[in-house]
Amino acid sequence: MSSRRELANAIRALSMDAVQKANSGHPGMPMGMADIAEVLWRDFLKHNPENPAWADRDRFILSNGHGSMLLYSLLHLTGYDLPMEELRNFRQLHSKTPGHPELGYTPGVETTTGPLGQGLANAVGMAIAERTLAAQFNRPDHEVVDHYTYVFMGDGCLMEGISHEVSSLAGTLGLGKLIGFYDHNGISIDGETDGWFTDDTHTRFEAYNWHVIGDKVGIDGHDPVAIKKAIEEAQAVKDKPSLIICKTIIGFGSPNKAGKEESHGAALGEAEVALARKELGWNSPPFEIPKAIYQQWDAKEAGEQREKSWNEKFAAYQQAYPELAAEFSRRLAGEFPQNWQAETDKFIQQLQANPQNIASRKASQNTLEVVGKLLPELLGGSADLAPSNLTIWSGSKSIKDDLAGNYIHYGVREFGMTAIGNGIAHHGGFIPYTATFLMFTEYARNAVRMAALMKARQVLVYTHDSIGLGEDGPTHQPVEQLAALRLTPNMSVWRPCDQVETAVAWKAAVERHHGPTALILSRQNLAQPARSQTQLENIARGGYVLKESDGSPEVILIATGSEVEITLAAAEKLTANGHKVRVVSLPSTDEFDKQDTAYRESVLPSTVRARVAVEASIADYWLKYVGLDGKVVGMTTFGESAPAGKLFPEFGFTVENIVSHAESLLKPH
Repeated sequence: MSSRRELANAIRALSMDAVQKANSGHPGMPMGMADIAEVLWRDFLKHNPENPAWADRDRFILSNGHGSMLLYSLLHLTGYDLPMEELRNFRQLHSKTPGHPELGYTPGVETTTGPLGQGLANAVGMAIAERTLAAQFNRPDHEVVDHYTYVFMGDGCLMEGISHEVSSLAGTLGLGKLIGFYDHNGISIDGETDGWFTDDTHTRFEAYNWHVIGDKVGIDGHDPVAIKKAIEEAQAVKDKPSLIICKTIIGFGSPNKAGKEESHGAALGEAEVALARKELGWNSPPFEIPKAIYQQWDAKEAGEQREKSWNEKFAAYQQAYPELAAEFSRRLAGEFPQNWQAETDKFIQQLQANPQNIASRKASQNTLEVVGKLLPELLGGSADLAPSNLTIWSGSKSIKDDLAGNYIHYGVREFGMTAIGNGIAHHGGFIPYTATFLMFTEYARNAVRMAALMKARQVLVYTHDSIGLGEDGPTHQPVEQLAALRLTPNMSVWRPCDQVETAVAWKAAVERHHGPTALILSRQNLAQPARSQTQLENIARGGYVLKESDGSPEVILIATGSEVEITLAAAEKLTANGHKVRVVSLPSTDEFDKQDTAYRESVLPSTVRARVAVEASIADYWLKYVGLDGKVVGMTTFGESAPAGKLFPEFGFTVENIVSHAESLLKPH
């Protein structure tokens, strides 16, 4: 039998070799955390390499994702579909071993990590999902949801502000099955962290209501006995998340670079790798693991038995609670209830038949009343703005008050909230929605980007969408944020003009499985225009003709959201002046852009070059639709502090200005 140190050295060897071959990467952290990983993965982690998507597996997140070779080594050694050739291709194009763990590339990777602290945030989301799902489905003697969330993190994760946001909330919620390992090695890229990071992490996390193991220095992160004892202690604490502070040596085993920043973010060098092999007593050539080591690491048989045991448990659950079991399976499969399509279509038709002039944020809440009753998997929340975002509906129950609830009061934590939402989405069993003012996407920006990058199914509710929010002034009035969201790859964005478009947008957002959707909603009331059935059906295509001209149009007016009303009024005036005017509502530019050429041409015919776009957001975005010959009534500056009724005319959002722009295009040149 190989010793624990020899088993951990397999991680160190693979990490050194892969980084050296790529001449790029971070060998120090994998070498430093190898002993912790060996104990966790071999003695505690519940998983099945043959089925990485097994529902009741433990979740393992590498928040310090720059040390990705630690995770790739673990996945390879334990038997996941990650052959040695992929480790040889570390950081190479189209390999399954990218520079940072990427969800969807590598079997066994639970989330994309790299931007420090966000893996910790995702882990908090997964722990919330586990506990909430357990409370909703487990019954006495039938625990079908029962797993831990483990997260590795480093100094950088704890320096990032998001770590405060999510750790604070995790402690408040008492997430007892969340266990974090802090790699306290005292080194970052710039050198010894004593010069810029002297926080008392132990006391800090105790203040968050975490159970902290290890004094201010931490347990010996290279002592398997101490590590195992710490994990057992953490698992015994049921009402608090646990942080295990582990004192480690970065680059452990490297004679000249251990404990130094030189091992952090660059290959050790061939000579140093050879010396490290000697220091560690590792005699195998690069990318070769002794058979005995493989046998002790292999987790396939144990994983298969664990999953088989769970399948038997679930079969008994199905027999005892057939309806619950069917609902559990439906939710994990991401399928909709049988009545979803009929009920949502019926609701949209009712809205069309019963016009209301209400704010789209209120229309969103009304839609939640319907969607929430149909989809118990909705798990929502707001960053301390629920009365403004209108994200609470009649069936909302706080998970702080009821563990089986469906609402999270996130507090003023926009960044943490969004990243937690990503974790909930990745866990499965829920469709998360999060909310704040559109302006405060700036706080959440990197988690929003990560949602798009990871294809996270999250609904992002953003209210107070323009200068129309009024007196709070330019600090709160979004200008460039809408364009930034639209320019983000794989981000779907809807800015509806009334309650009908809002309901269609919610339906599209919930039905989108492979990415986030941002709903951009107004504070002020919006008029509901008349529509035909065909126009109603075309909303889902992202853009449609809302008002047709009498004959072929001479000019096309394009608008979204609150500006549709004044654009329709401008069209009436232009028509009265003898012009043929078409009005296009374009609530979702990305959805419209996906339509076939014939449909897009039918809405925005290329023969009509006289076009005016109207939106209280950054003007330049609309040049792709109006062309350099067209006009845009939009924002080119920040807003001002004043009532909305004063601001719109101040910045040119008037019927007269739209008419003037349109007529300037119609004049002979």
